Amino acid sequence: MSTRNTNSNKIFFGWWIVLSGFVIQSLNGLLLFHGFTIYFLPLQSEFGWNRTTVAAAVALTRAEGAILGPIQGWLIDKYGPRVITCIGVILFGLGFISFAFVNSILTYFLSFALISLGSSIGGFLSISATITNWFNKKRSLAQGLFMTGMGVGGLFVPILAIAITTYGWRGVAFTSGIIIIIFNFPAALTLRHKPEPFGYMPDGEKSPNITNQEMISYNDENDVSANDAMKTSAFWLIGLGHAFALLVVGSVGIHFTPHVAQKLNYSLEKAGIMISVLMIFTIIGQTAGGYLGDKINKRLFLVFTMIGHSLGLLILTFATNDFHVVLFCLFHGLAWGARGPSMQSLRAEYFGRRSFATIMGFSSILNALAMAIAPISAGVLGDYYGDYTIAFVSLATLTGIGSLFFALLKPPVKNKLS
Repeated sequence: MSTRNTNSNKIFFGWWIVLSGFVIQSLNGLLLFHGFTIYFLPLQSEFGWNRTTVAAAVALTRAEGAILGPIQGWLIDKYGPRVITCIGVILFGLGFISFAFVNSILTYFLSFALISLGSSIGGFLSISATITNWFNKKRSLAQGLFMTGMGVGGLFVPILAIAITTYGWRGVAFTSGIIIIIFNFPAALTLRHKPEPFGYMPDGEKSPNITNQEMISYNDENDVSANDAMKTSAFWLIGLGHAFALLVVGSVGIHFTPHVAQKLNYSLEKAGIMISVLMIFTIIGQTAGGYLGDKINKRLFLVFTMIGHSLGLLILTFATNDFHVVLFCLFHGLAWGARGPSMQSLRAEYFGRRSFATIMGFSSILNALAMAIAPISAGVLGDYYGDYTIAFVSLATLTGIGSLFFALLKPPVKNKLS
C-alpha cells in the first residue's frame, strides 16, 4: 500500500499521546520515583523505623509487578490502554491520599501497595506500549521524549522537599493524591491503542485513498508472539540487562537521601537540589538517546549505558564533596536517560508490535524482582554495616557485569520460531 505524509500543518495524534505520557510520567517521577526519597527521613523521625523497614514497603510492593505485568500487558494488547490507565491513575491518587493517614507499619505497607498498583497500571508499560504502536521510524525519539517526563518531574523535587519541611509530609501526601487525579486522568483519556483505526500508519503516514473513519490494516505476519519471544535468547538478554540496570536505579531511588545525609550532612532541601541535577542529566540523556537510538547501533550503546550506571554509583559511594555527587548525577543520569528509549525501540524491532505489551509485561517480572531486591538488600546491608558502602559497591558491580547481557545480544531468527 502506498503512503504519503499527513498534512504538515496538522500535528500527528501520536505526538499528543507522547505529551499525555509525558504528563503522567512527570507526576510519577516527582511524587513517587524520585520524590519518595524525601519522605525517608521524616518517616524515620516520626516512627523510629530503620532503613530496611522504610525501604521494604516500596520494594515489596514493586514486586507485585512480577504478577501484574504479564496480565496488564495482555489486557493492553487485547483491549487497549485507555481504560486500564484511567483505573491506574485513580488508584495512584487514592494511594497517596491514604498514605497521608498512615499510623502503623501495616497501614504504611497497605497504602504503598495501592500507590504501587496505581502507578504500575497507570504508568510506564501502558504508555510505552502505546507509543510503540504509533511510531516506527521515530520510535526511539518518541520514547525518549515521553520518558523525559520522569526527569522533568524530578526537577521539582526541591519544591517537594521544601513543602514537606514547611507543611509536613502528611499534608503534602494528601495534596499529591488530588493533583494526580486532576492532571493524570485527562491525560489518560487521550490514549489510543493503534493508529490504523484512525486512518494512519505509524509516524503519521496516511493512505491517500482512505479516510480517517476507515480502517488501515496492519501487516503483523513478521511479528513475534509473546510465547515465541520467550523462546529466544534476545528476550532474556534484554530483560536481564534491564533488570541489572534497575539494581542501581532502584537502590538510588530509595536510599540517595539517607546516604548523602549521613555521608555529607545534606539537608532534605540540598538532597532535593541534587536530585534535580540528576534529572537535568537524565533529560539530556533521554533526549539525546532518543535521537541517537534511531541512528546508531543500539546494542553497543546499551553496553556503555550500563557501565555509566556502575561508575556513577561507585562515585556516589565514595563521594566526599558536592563535585563527586554532581559526577554521580552526570554518569548515572546520562546512562539512565539514554538507556530507556534505545532498549524499548530495540525490543520493538526484534519482536514487532502485535504482542509488544504482553512481551513487556513478562519482561517486567525480572524488572520487578530487581526493583524489590536492590532497595531491601541495600537497606539490610546499610543497617548491618552502618552505611551503604558494601551495598552500593555490590550493586554497582552487578550492574557492570550486566553489561554483558547487551554485549551478547543478537536479533532473533524469526523463521525458526514456531
